[in-house]
Formats: sequence, C-alpha cells, structure tokens
Amino acid sequence: MNAAQRRYQGVVERLQGWGGAVLLAAGAMAFAAHAAETAKPVAKPDASAGVAVKVTPEMTGAGQVSSGAKLPPLPPVTGSRQKPVASWGKPLPYPIMIADRRNNRLIEIAPDKRIVWEFPSPDLSYYRGNEDVNFSADGRLLAVSEEDNFDLHIVDIEQKAVTWTWGIPDRRGKTDRLLNYPDDSHLLADGQFLTADIRNCRVLIIDPKTNQITTHWGDGQCKHNPPHQLAWPNGATPMENGDILVTEITDAWVSRITRAGKVLWSVKAPGLRYPSDTFPTVDGKQLIVADFAKPGRVVIFDPTTGKPTWEYFHKDGEGALDHPSIARELPDTGDILIVDDLHDRVIVVDRKTKAIIWQYGQKGVKGPQAGPAELPGRRGH
Repeated sequence: MNAAQRRYQGVVERLQGWGGAVLLAAGAMAFAAHAAETAKPVAKPDASAGVAVKVTPEMTGAGQVSSGAKLPPLPPVTGSRQKPVASWGKPLPYPIMIADRRNNRLIEIAPDKRIVWEFPSPDLSYYRGNEDVNFSADGRLLAVSEEDNFDLHIVDIEQKAVTWTWGIPDRRGKTDRLLNYPDDSHLLADGQFLTADIRNCRVLIIDPKTNQITTHWGDGQCKHNPPHQLAWPNGATPMENGDILVTEITDAWVSRITRAGKVLWSVKAPGLRYPSDTFPTVDGKQLIVADFAKPGRVVIFDPTTGKPTWEYFHKDGEGALDHPSIARELPDTGDILIVDDLHDRVIVVDRKTKAIIWQYGQKGVKGPQAGPAELPGRRGH
C-alpha cells in the first residue's frame, strides 16, 4: 500500500454503521492489553448530575473487540483537504474511517477493504457506542460522538488514546457539561469541537482547552427559528469558509449559519421524511443528504432553488436502503458514499449508473464475528 495514499484527511466518512457511524467487524477478541496503553479522559463533572440512563445489552453491544488484523505502520500525514494525496480512483478513491458503533471501536478501511488502523474501546465505562467520527483539519485527531452514551471524545490517532471527553457517560441532561443524545462531531480549524445535541435542541461549539461553551444555538424550544430555536438538530457540519450547516429533523430544514450566528439561508430538503446530516458537495455549491427512513433515499439539491439535481432510491431489492444515515460525494470520482445503517453496510454508488460498485459489510448481517459488518448507529430524538 502506498503510504501517501493511506492517509487522507479530507475525506472522512463516519459510520454509524459506518457513517452515521457504525458498521463493520471482523474477528472478535478481547482487547484488554491495548487498554493499558491508552490515556484516560479528563476528569468529569459530578457524576450525580443529570438523569441516570439504564444501559441495555444493545447499548453495550459486543463489548471490547478487535479485528485481530495485522496493522501496517502508521505513515506520516502527507495530504490535506486543500491538497489531497493522489486518488486511488474508482471504486473508492481514499480510505474511510468507520465508527463501528456496537463493536465500540473505530476502524479505517482501505479501498481494498483491509483494516489499516483500529481503535477498540479502552474502557466501556466511558467509551461505548461511538456513532460518529471525523478527522481534524490536520489529520491527527478524531472527533467522536456517542449518542446513547451521552458524551463526546477526541481520539489521538498516533497515540491511540482518548485525550478529551465532554459529557457524563450514561447520564443525560442540559446543564453544565451534560448532553442529551449528541450527534455529529467535528473538530473545527481553530481546534474547537462542534456537535448537535439533538434532544436538547441545540448546537454547541466547545473549546477543549478551557472546556467552555463558546457558541450555543438553541434555547431548548424545539422549533425552527435558527439560530435562536432549533427543531431537533441532528447535523452540524462545518463548511470550507467556516460557516455551519445545521440539519433539523422536523420539516427537513437545512440552514447555513455563520460562526457569528447570522442565518444566510434556510431551505427544506426536498422529498425527505427524516433528513440525516447534510453535507456540501465537493464543489460547495450543492447539498447532499440522506433520508433516514425505510426505504431510504439520498438527494443532492441546489439550496438556491430547493430543487433536487440527483437522487438515489429503490423501493425494494438489493439496492434499497434501510435508514441510511450519511451520504457524501467522493472527491475525484464524484460517486456517492452511503452509510446504509440498518442493512449493516457502507456502499459506493456510481454517480451516472446508480449501480453499487463497492460495499463493506454484509447486508443484514451484524455482530463481531459476522464478517465486515455491524449494526450502524441509529438516529433519533
């Protein structure tokens, strides 16, 4: 494998099942030894705060597991979003990072489907159910959210360590450092952490250096009036110039908001019942969003007109989607990467033919010994 091709931080697809962020698994094995090598997160606030959440077997998933794959040495970072390394071309131009939710781990998958980096949970008491992951701008850190563990993390790729945590595992709330179903996670260019706190109907930007909230949109009233009120936001995505795309579940609203809180526009995603995590297309001119429904769909649309310019939808059959949580336009090829959550797979769809040309995960097969597939992260509010 070409070392330069191995690391590209411009493209990061999080998977709940991958994308949403989770999916995949190969062989299972206990991961006790690695836990000792990783750093514990920063001290948390009073654990008696908020409301305790009962942890179910589904939330714990497979526990601490690892693929057991022999991993290559970690190469140096040589690319960036602005200057990516050479593309591998079709069907997948760059490796992708997957948040393998119910296997409680992160894995990076090369286009040839090899696992080239892995981060199993160091400790289920604070790291469980990672459902979203995105690279920092320099490619050295990962922003991670855990919806039903009610916390956020920063993971250092080289150290394989959790270096920062916000929220209290298994406790929900809205005061102090409490969260209620945090979804989406991004490290901004200035090092701050962006997340959508769905059930608190707010979007937060937090400074990991001070643990202070520096931006707070949404006053807790769950209705569409950005940035003052937000109707169940499940996506907060940074754009190249620093603006934020906010996706609201109710009525499928997507808004572009500056860091200063000015709403540049709000538009309804066309034909969607449950929009999940809107992203800009590679050229920044259009928007791509998945419909978290069964059957699901993916739509690319022009925010200036609100009209779709491309759509992927199958009512049934092998190509049908079951609650897809994320869709991204791939650089170089223009094809579409989709996290097909409840089908336990990540797929690449050819932009022109709309045929599935790459797949990781076995459709409908989940679990740590089921091959490269696991139950993707479910969206909800």
